[in-house]
Amino acid sequence: MQKVQLWTRDFIALVATNGLLFGSFHFLLPTLPLYAAGLGATGTEIGIIGGIFGFSAIFIRLFTDTGVRALGKKKCLYIGLLLSILATISYFMFDSVDEIILARVLHGLGFGLSTTFTAAIAADVIPAARRGEGIGYLGLGSTVAMAIAPALGILLLSDFGPVSLFMTSALMSFAAAAAARLCAFQETRSELPTPAVHSSIRNKLFEHGTGIPAVLTILFGAAYGSVNTFIAMMAAEADIASAGLFFMVGTVFIFISRPFGGRLLDSKGALAAVLPGGIFYTVALVLIVSAASLPMLLAASVFYGLGAGLLLPALMTWMLNVVRADRRSAASATFYNMLDVGTSSGIIVLGSLAGSIGYAAMYRYVLLLMLCFLAFALLQKFFHSPERLADAKEN
Repeated sequence: MQKVQLWTRDFIALVATNGLLFGSFHFLLPTLPLYAAGLGATGTEIGIIGGIFGFSAIFIRLFTDTGVRALGKKKCLYIGLLLSILATISYFMFDSVDEIILARVLHGLGFGLSTTFTAAIAADVIPAARRGEGIGYLGLGSTVAMAIAPALGILLLSDFGPVSLFMTSALMSFAAAAAARLCAFQETRSELPTPAVHSSIRNKLFEHGTGIPAVLTILFGAAYGSVNTFIAMMAAEADIASAGLFFMVGTVFIFISRPFGGRLLDSKGALAAVLPGGIFYTVALVLIVSAASLPMLLAASVFYGLGAGLLLPALMTWMLNVVRADRRSAASATFYNMLDVGTSSGIIVLGSLAGSIGYAAMYRYVLLLMLCFLAFALLQKFFHSPERLADAKEN
């Protein structure tokens, strides 16, 4: 049987859009706190600048279903890209902390819309039989951005100043919009979402029927966010130099595991990728807890990359597969909402904990989170049917 084509012009355009969006985002992730501190921001204000972005993204995703019914997915994507462009331009026009916070709110709104609808349109463009593989490839752009953009952003800020940093971020947002225009996908009326039966805040935060992968995404989000945010602090605490190599090595193994995990998911189901991904990530945390040297930390980064590369696309694809085609925008929003809830909550709680007991000891609690993740996933494997495909005819 001939394999269905995945790498169409539309899919390539969406992969580029996603990568450029995350590139623009990761340029600013480590540099905005430095820039804000230079403007005289207090620690609390720097925390608000970091946290309000995620909350803005969660807020706008509450209205994605309404937006799709009124405008369609592509117009919602373009609105998100426009807001992202305006926000990245406004960073170097504003010179006060309050104005930076406003720009951060605007950027969160734009990023929330853009990433949600890029993934939702990709789910429609990707052949159903290769959806797991396709979602894995879609995320590779963000993986590259995470590996390269933070270090480059710090270099731009320190050597060339904030204007060059913000202009580069804005140019990447422009390039993302240009790439999105190359996608010729046109949705039909039958693909537009029907109103959800439930309209409570809970059901707007996560799509009905996605509860199991949503819980797993929150748990993994807390573990994932803690590693991304605090691994450098933990390395400094343990007197481990060159901790930045952790993400470079991890990125290589994310590249290796993502396509393989996608094929495994398509052929065996979501849990076939989620369970080994959870095991790999748990091994990474065991090594982090006991790391006393750079080689051990880099060994942990190998398992970090293998685990994250399997889990992120698998959890998203699981959510996309358990809803009807017309509800995929809501399912995509659910994935990002739950990831943001887990990441933001984990950073706040675990960061406070680390202030009392130290970062290495804090990672023991992160390890406990991943053990809960594995236990919950195993319960689904043995006692429940993990994937109820609502659009069975297509899938």
